[in-house]
Amino acid sequence: MNLLYHIAEQDAWQQAQQTRQYVPAGFAEDGFIHCSFREQVVPVAGRFYGGRMGLVLLEIDPTLLKAEVRLENLEGGGELFPHIYGVLNLEAVRRVMDFSPAADGSFELPQE
Repeated sequence: MNLLYHIAEQDAWQQAQQTRQYVPAGFAEDGFIHCSFREQVVPVAGRFYGGRMGLVLLEIDPTLLKAEVRLENLEGGGELFPHIYGVLNLEAVRRVMDFSPAADGSFELPQE
């Protein structure tokens, strides 16, 4: 499976450094962590995070996850998104990148 990406609030990510696991807001309600494949990150960011500051982009190696990953679309569309059904163990996070919007509120992927 390809690398996974998750848009996180910087404060929540910093808190995860202390607890050694990441659980985003909304996890209790959703039961999973929303992720994207690389090509899905910018459209997702535009749809849900337009103009928001204080974000980081987590690059996740799915082979290092302790929780199950399911590819699904829960909104009825044809495009599948990866969802992590459990907490994110920090060992699976390969990179943490600043994910600030441009002046117009749009996002671009960080450079490789």
